[in-house]
Amino acid sequence: MRQHTTNAAAPLSLVTANREAPGKSAAKFVVEQSDRKITANGIPDHLVGRFPNRGNPNEITEQGYDIVIPASPKPAPQPSAMRGPFGIALNGVFFDPGAAEFWQGNPAAGWTYEALGGAVPLGIDENHAHVQPNGAYHYHGLPTLYLKSRNTKSGRHSPQIGWAADGFPIYALYGNRDPKDPASPIVKLRSSYRLKSGARPAQPDAPGGTYDGAFVQDYEYAEGSGDLDECNGRYAVTPEFPEGTYAYFLTEEWPVIPRLFRGTPVPLREERRGPPGGPRGPGAGPGSGPPPIGGEHRPRGDRPPPPAPGRPQ
Repeated sequence: MRQHTTNAAAPLSLVTANREAPGKSAAKFVVEQSDRKITANGIPDHLVGRFPNRGNPNEITEQGYDIVIPASPKPAPQPSAMRGPFGIALNGVFFDPGAAEFWQGNPAAGWTYEALGGAVPLGIDENHAHVQPNGAYHYHGLPTLYLKSRNTKSGRHSPQIGWAADGFPIYALYGNRDPKDPASPIVKLRSSYRLKSGARPAQPDAPGGTYDGAFVQDYEYAEGSGDLDECNGRYAVTPEFPEGTYAYFLTEEWPVIPRLFRGTPVPLREERRGPPGGPRGPGAGPGSGPPPIGGEHRPRGDRPPPPAPGRPQ
């Protein structure tokens, strides 16, 4: 594990997205009985930043995603924590907000660096995305150019932009003020999370410093403070689901990409079959042995689940 001791957030320095992605984006979504089957190559359909770069040593390469999620998802009795990618965009790129970077390189300490907190430079581009060691480009935050290509804008209900690992649809930023009334005004939806007040526990057992967004654990859920629930979603009527559905929304405020599931997710990372021609390396597909656990600059398998939001750390 990479060793980090910083305990303060910093402004993100984004890599300009002015380069064509290597290859042509390909993604296919087919419903067969109770399953939604997804095949994709993970290549984005928009401009990207330069990779490798100073904060990210990896090059974008074609993937071979072969995923099955529920076509008729049901809410679970309790929300469940994210243990891999949250979902997949309609262009075949993963929404994967977790960074797998830990204070002092110790997951057991319970302090996970927030990828968008700027404390650990990760070479993120203008789409709030970067690249895994196996070449997988993935979104850590709002996928700026992808949302633009989907005509996501103020005054218009967001189009669907992807599917979560539990089978529910993903939207971004804009929805009806009254989720049950498609004629109600369009508003920018707000997360119900906020920074905790005061200071973190002191070193040597915790990072110390002010709760400023450097760590995932700096945030807490405040029910009713925004428009969305603890999973950054709500039950709503949407253009694609006029009869109503549970739907997730990406927001400008943390968590940006949801970190909890309302339904029962499938493990998207384990569903990876590797790029055409076979896996590229350890952890690229089933049967290749247990993947090593590491930070953003190394192959990684499942992350330890984050603590439940809103509870004392």
